[in-house]
Amino acid sequence: MTKPEFWDRAKRALTRRDPVLAAIIRRHPRVHLVPRGAPFHTLARAIVGQQISVAAAQSVWNRFALLVPVVLPEEVLKAKTKDLRACGLSERKCEYISDLARRFADGHVHEHRWPQMSDEEVIEDLTQVRGIGRWTAEMFLMFNLLRPDVFPLGDLGLQKGLRVAYHGGRKVSMRTMKSRGETLRPWRSVATWYLWRSLDPVPVEY
Repeated sequence: MTKPEFWDRAKRALTRRDPVLAAIIRRHPRVHLVPRGAPFHTLARAIVGQQISVAAAQSVWNRFALLVPVVLPEEVLKAKTKDLRACGLSERKCEYISDLARRFADGHVHEHRWPQMSDEEVIEDLTQVRGIGRWTAEMFLMFNLLRPDVFPLGDLGLQKGLRVAYHGGRKVSMRTMKSRGETLRPWRSVATWYLWRSLDPVPVEY
């Protein structure tokens, strides 16, 4: 799979600057962040997977994909709530996916402007959708828009990765973790990805 165009440059910069990350990067030489599919598809899948196990999310998604073989806003809006529920979606997730589809269909989210928007502007645009919080928006920035400098401090995996790599596993403040992140600019997405790998070598799909 194609790696982001900035990946090797970021690896070199982080390796020179940070001996802890350099060691992690050396342990994972042939893996990299893999870009995800179309924006609506990616966000719908993120909503399906919220607060359930990876296996359960895959099972629900498989049934959803049978109901809506082409995952487009217009197709989702045609689906009846009872049929969405039959896929295993909660009533709230049915509302979230429908709201997402409506906002894509009527242009309330500015998909075509995202490439020109800052990270924070994209987050603000996405979090107006019910069921999409900052963490989901940050994962979208990293895995779909391939933004190089996202630092999702609300992510428990990143918090643990920082504690284990830099603080011997001890609990540290968010302020300390944020300060560490400042030393990793402008490649914090890449640093985050390798800190995840330090805990789990197998990349998770978002």
